[in-house]
Parts: sequence; C-alpha cells; structure tokens
Amino acid sequence: MKTLVVGLSLIVCASALLEVQTNYHDAIGIPAAEKIKALEEASLNEAVTNDNRIIGGALAPVGAYPYFAGLLINFFGTTARSVCGSSLLSPNRLVTAAHCWFDGNRQASEFTVILGSNWLFSGGERIATRQVFMHPQIQCKPLLSFADVVRPIRLPSNLELWNQFVGHWAVAAGFGSTSDEQAAASTVVSHIRLQVISNTQCENSYGLTIVRPSTLCTSGFGKIGICGGDSGGPLAAFDNNGNPFLIGVSSFTAYRNCTGGHPSGFARVTSFINFINQHL
Repeated sequence: MKTLVVGLSLIVCASALLEVQTNYHDAIGIPAAEKIKALEEASLNEAVTNDNRIIGGALAPVGAYPYFAGLLINFFGTTARSVCGSSLLSPNRLVTAAHCWFDGNRQASEFTVILGSNWLFSGGERIATRQVFMHPQIQCKPLLSFADVVRPIRLPSNLELWNQFVGHWAVAAGFGSTSDEQAAASTVVSHIRLQVISNTQCENSYGLTIVRPSTLCTSGFGKIGICGGDSGGPLAAFDNNGNPFLIGVSSFTAYRNCTGGHPSGFARVTSFINFINQHL
C-alpha cells in the first residue's frame, strides 16, 4: 500500500494525506454519492430515524465532530460525482486519502468541501476548488472562520508522536455504508468508537503487503468499523482533557465484507507528521 502526502488546494489551500486504493470511485465512491443524494432528497420532509450508522455506529449530532469535512468529487469526462471524508487541520488545511484524489483509474477535477453539516448535498459551509497541487510559493489567506460546528482538530504532539496507541479507544466519523447489505452510504454523518490494535494483529487479517509501519488498525470485534464511503475521514483519539487529536485517516477494510469482524485500516498520522507540519 503506497502512502504519500501532497498539497491539496480547496480554495483554502488544503494539504492532504493520501492513500492509494485502486478503482475506489467506480466501486464505492460514485455509487455512495448517488445513494446519498437520492436519500437526502427523499428525506427533506422526513426525520431520519435509522440510528445504525457506519458499521455498528450511530448518528452523529450536528457539531459533534466539527473537524470532519465531507468531500464531493467531480471528474474529467463525466458528470458522476464521488464522496469521501476529510479532517480540518487549520483555516486552510485539510487531510484526506489519496484514492479520493486519484484511484488509479479516475482523476479528480474538482472538490467541494462541506463543513458544519451532517448532510452532504445541502447545508453547511461549501467551498469548491479545481486546484489540486499547491505551489510552495503560494500563500493563501485563511478563508474559514471557526464556530461550534466548524473547528480544526489538532495533530499529535510531544509523547503522542511516539505512541502506537495500541489499546486506546478512538472515534471514526464518515458517510460510509452501515452494513454490507446497504446499497451505498449513510445519508448523514455517522460515528463509531473503535479500539486500536497492534499491527501484528492486523497482519493476521491482511498480511505484510497491506499492513505497513505507516498503517494503524482498529479491532473489528463486534462486527464494527469503517466501510465504503468512509475513505479519508478522521480517526480521533482523546487526550487527558478530553480534547480530540487526529491519529488516523480512513483507508481500507475487508473488500465487500465490512461486517465480517475484520480490522479497519487507517493511515497512521504520526508517520507523516513532519511533512504535514511543513505544509500547515
């Protein structure tokens, strides 16, 4: 699994942590976006009552994860749109997964960042961009003002930089599917509490070619975890004061078997901390 970090300009000149996953958009992202749009339109005058979100998760209250940003993705040569998640790091930086930008098949032409909303196609603050790589000499002014529902998440620091977080509990958020039977993704942001496991445990499910030192995994015990459509979203741990900090970026799970009890895979933020900090 190849991991890299590039500059991503979302008008706010955001930076992105990227994980490569082949054919993500056709297999997962585009169907998820189509399903979300249809369900949002059907739910405009109805209350959403299904409380089973992500895999084994629950609906996230508005503002519960103010650092979470949805991504709507356009492509060259098609009107289809895809969906991913991302994390707000500062007024002009976000972090997401590589296959949200290029999955080996489809190349993104435009991103729309959605902040401060549990819905993907309506509400919140919406910022569009067609720039992907940020030139090192470009300096962008902060375009976001923070509020209770839009606020950045901090990065690991001090002793946290050396912590593997094994045994720690963390929270993932995203628009991903809530079960293997669900056709696509959740209509609103969902969240789930997950426990970090060792890479050795994760290797038992995926092998050394998938699980690298830059990978962080969480237990799937109880048939819980991330699923299709959650790519790029945050995995947040909490410090002694109860404040969240970013330890992972949603990357992979067992193909077509989210509820099989397999571990969920994330890009380990501490593995890329120097590069991220250089671009903040």
